Amino acid sequence: MLEVKNLTVSFRSGNDKTVAVKNLSFSLKKEMSLGIVGESGSGKSVTSLAIMQLLPPQAVVESGEVLFNGKDILKMDFEQIIRLRGNRIAMIFQEPMTALNPVVRCGKQAAEILTVRGVGKKKAKEKILALFEKVKLPQPEKLYNKYPHQLSGGQKQRVMIAMALANNPDILIADEPTTALDVTVQKEILQLLRSLRREYGMSLIFITHDLGVVAEVTDNVAVMLKGEIVEYGTVRKIFTNPEHPYTKGLIACRPPLDKRPEKLPVVDDFLYKKNVEVKIETEKERRKRLEKLFSGNKILKAEKIVTRYPVKFNLLGKPVKWFKAVDEVSFEVFEGETLGLVGESGCGKTTLGRTLLRLIEPYSGRIFYNETDILKLKPRNMKPWRRKMNIVFQDPYSSLNPRISIGNAIMEPMKVHKLHDNDGKRKEKTLELLEKVGLSPEHFNRYPHEFSGGQRQRIVIARALALQPEFIICDEAVSALDVSVQAKVLNLLNDLKKEFGFTYIFISHDLSVVRYMSDRIMVMKNGKIIEYGDADKIFTRPESEYTKLLLKSVPLPEF
Repeated sequence: MLEVKNLTVSFRSGNDKTVAVKNLSFSLKKEMSLGIVGESGSGKSVTSLAIMQLLPPQAVVESGEVLFNGKDILKMDFEQIIRLRGNRIAMIFQEPMTALNPVVRCGKQAAEILTVRGVGKKKAKEKILALFEKVKLPQPEKLYNKYPHQLSGGQKQRVMIAMALANNPDILIADEPTTALDVTVQKEILQLLRSLRREYGMSLIFITHDLGVVAEVTDNVAVMLKGEIVEYGTVRKIFTNPEHPYTKGLIACRPPLDKRPEKLPVVDDFLYKKNVEVKIETEKERRKRLEKLFSGNKILKAEKIVTRYPVKFNLLGKPVKWFKAVDEVSFEVFEGETLGLVGESGCGKTTLGRTLLRLIEPYSGRIFYNETDILKLKPRNMKPWRRKMNIVFQDPYSSLNPRISIGNAIMEPMKVHKLHDNDGKRKEKTLELLEKVGLSPEHFNRYPHEFSGGQRQRIVIARALALQPEFIICDEAVSALDVSVQAKVLNLLNDLKKEFGFTYIFISHDLSVVRYMSDRIMVMKNGKIIEYGDADKIFTRPESEYTKLLLKSVPLPEF
């Protein structure tokens, strides 16, 4: 049905040329599903955009063919491409919020794909409502008239799937459709794609950086590195007998659920044939470490924290209805501990993290930091505590000022808190921090847009370390990173913890990451803590049905 032959795509900027895809070849038969796996920059998305003829102006197809039922898509004129796109080959884009028009209602956007092909408005609406039901969107009639910002991430992704299915395409390309989604929502989306593929008899190209996800939905896997396919085979073969060092690295660097390595292997270890010896912490060693930890000082204690938001106002603008994002939450954190916080989007994880730092003021409750109730402090008296307590935000790009070089961004908190005697010493300290997080001194004058996602995350960690804090909240700090970059950042956080004795609250929806990082775990749902205890016990013997559901949703290859 689809055959890609010797495809080479490059990007030009002035006199510079970067080859993104190099002599790429693969084929897709009817009703077959193919997973394309690789890190950011490996050429996965560029390949899909070339198939759809959606490459940006600076991209050049230097050679190759993309044959759909024997006809070369690359040689088609605009009219032919329009008839093909969305009709015979459809695509679900990586980020639904940017792929959906924010000022057009979801139903109208979805129906447009039918109305432009001459379907009447009434029939188009009926078809879209039926599709919304098929992709299991709640209350399709209401949702039809909502705007994208009124939907959750999983709902937006389902709208995108409904749009892609509107014209019963022969091939569906799904570009990272589950990245940064909760495990439960991710499992639902994967099951949905699998059942829809069977029902419609579609072929599927599924693009991701997570091999665990691929095992759930595809028959065959192509592993991409630097624009080339380095390994191709069935899912079973790739997982049970990987041949290329890069594939071995991708499989190995995902935190395992059944053991606790002291350090995660990274892809570079396999690519450069370093001696990969993974030391596993034994149960006895872990018990001894935790006994020592829990006999120490309690650095933070939260008592009956309530954080609420107004959701309804009267005619005078006074709030008359409130939503409790955090509902009477109590817990404690020991000095040197990593406390994991898990739950689905909207459960209150991020609100709780920000409340602990008083970035959001709670409605009631008490927060003790080393016996001081910080909620009783006036905002101007919080400055010394701002040095001790810090946060690594979920999205490093939006938490860095695009107009300030990363060196100055790291130096800025030092100036505010009058650390070190002068700018010369501050710069020296900044260069040290950059090296500590795996960046180099020449990065000092570069701006955030010049770095990859993993590098930006390291910059944000360096900035959090600039004030030499004692307590750090990591809010989804690795959620959107490639598994290999994720492994490096997790190793870095653990190394820094050993070196500086940090205490972490580690917020994430990725359960394998949380188990690897945490000593204890809190499971949160609807603003409440529903389970709280030893990380291994929660994973092996969960008590609440909700925790069991979360664990069942983790994508695991079963061979």
